[in-house]
Amino acid sequence: MSADHETVPGIEVQGLTKAYGPTLANSDVTFKVAPGSAHALLGENGAGKSTTMKLLSGLIRPDSGEIRIHGQLVALKSARDAHARGIQTAFQELTLIPDLTVLDNMLLPRAPWTLFGTLNRTRVRHEVLQHFDALELDIDPDALASELNLATRQKIEIARALSRNPSVLLLDEPTSALSGEDVEWLGRIIAGAKARGITVLFISHRLPEVRAFCDTMTILRNGKSVYSSRVDAVTDDEVVELIIGRSVENAFPPRRPVCDRSGETPVLATRGLSAGPKLRELDLSLHKGEILGIAGLQGMGQESLFPALFGEEIVTAGRIELDGKTLHLRSAADALDPSVAIGMVPEERKTGGLFLKLSGRQNATLPALGRFNRGLLLNEGAEARAAAGAFAAVEVDERAHYMPAGAFSGGNQQKIVIAKWLVAQSRILLLFDPTRGIDVGTKEQLYALFRAFTDAGGSVLFHSTEIPELVHLCDRVGVLYEGRLSSWLEGETLTENAIMQETLGGVDPLAKAAAREAST
Repeated sequence: MSADHETVPGIEVQGLTKAYGPTLANSDVTFKVAPGSAHALLGENGAGKSTTMKLLSGLIRPDSGEIRIHGQLVALKSARDAHARGIQTAFQELTLIPDLTVLDNMLLPRAPWTLFGTLNRTRVRHEVLQHFDALELDIDPDALASELNLATRQKIEIARALSRNPSVLLLDEPTSALSGEDVEWLGRIIAGAKARGITVLFISHRLPEVRAFCDTMTILRNGKSVYSSRVDAVTDDEVVELIIGRSVENAFPPRRPVCDRSGETPVLATRGLSAGPKLRELDLSLHKGEILGIAGLQGMGQESLFPALFGEEIVTAGRIELDGKTLHLRSAADALDPSVAIGMVPEERKTGGLFLKLSGRQNATLPALGRFNRGLLLNEGAEARAAAGAFAAVEVDERAHYMPAGAFSGGNQQKIVIAKWLVAQSRILLLFDPTRGIDVGTKEQLYALFRAFTDAGGSVLFHSTEIPELVHLCDRVGVLYEGRLSSWLEGETLTENAIMQETLGGVDPLAKAAAREAST
């Protein structure tokens, strides 16, 4: 980093501290970011990253410390103050209003495209479409936000932040909802922002993206900044050790040998299953003690498969079988029945997995609440013991017994979602990208938990946008392409390159990249 950039950083925080009661979310956080560069903020869930983002966004105020933007000391008392200083944020937990159109969401919280206080919708529609075109986005401005998939909604969040012409862009886990070509798109967006002199602060748990997009980094641990450097000055192993305070030699459990299950009756199976707009004639068999992976680029049918197996998506053809017998799922209540015992970790934990205002214990025991009833009264002792056992298994803080789920970090929220299905004594877990937005240390815990669950006789259907997870955690992987299972991979054929090739329709990804480069 050059001396002139260090003289007047785009962002500089010094001694930033924020406490919630006895809990220090931030403690003396200090770092600086050169103008027109991208800086990664790394750390475990709960390390203080999102608190730092909220302080810089004006959503909360620090107890002590200083924030400087382009050398000027600022007091950010609200989001409006941050906007006035040229700071815009795209949050991981999406802020779009589901019942409004894309166009109306783009105009919130206030329309930037007005003339003398009057909104010309024809003009603003044209301006929004021009903005989308500049960002390589093909999105219908009249579509309701609720009709769009998670990745598209995340891209709209980023587009809205950029539409305000910021000098500082804060990106809080933007790639947790993106995969494949969408991540490449974000890389181009960040590169373009830097070229225009925008200072970017970027939170991510994916080190390849940090190396591809960012110039410098700061690592937070337990609310403190413990290390800052150029990204290329430290190895991945060193970064992981700095993040969690210990080395992770083997993040994944040892792979299990290939097992011949041809004579077994599957615990869960589909026969010619069709559901949703994409999924067609799907046959799969999930066996006792197995982690069965489902790979596929976004929109290939997995978004319908998992809800269909949980009773939340209408099956239009084919059938579902449980222990060899046809299973009729009219709603999630049927999946929750103890005789079925299917649990699901959905794609969006905040909207589909948790009631954020209820305590962690209330969330964890809700599906099995009938077990704890004594007449008309709740046996709170039995409920507490069941929740305590599940919380211990997922290693979530005991404060989850009484604190609202929304007060926890993303990783701990995900642990509470998983604890819920342990309390419910599920024998089948449907896990849709369960490590999205989760730090490396928590991922290691969850990998061990999933393996222990299947070693004890449970069964897991597992979809992930991170191909290494599919390779190292799953016994078999089925690849979805255009709504159909195009191939099954296991043993020596289960490799990252093989999965990538099949997700692209059997095209070698290196050959495809070379062809794309040659065409340009």
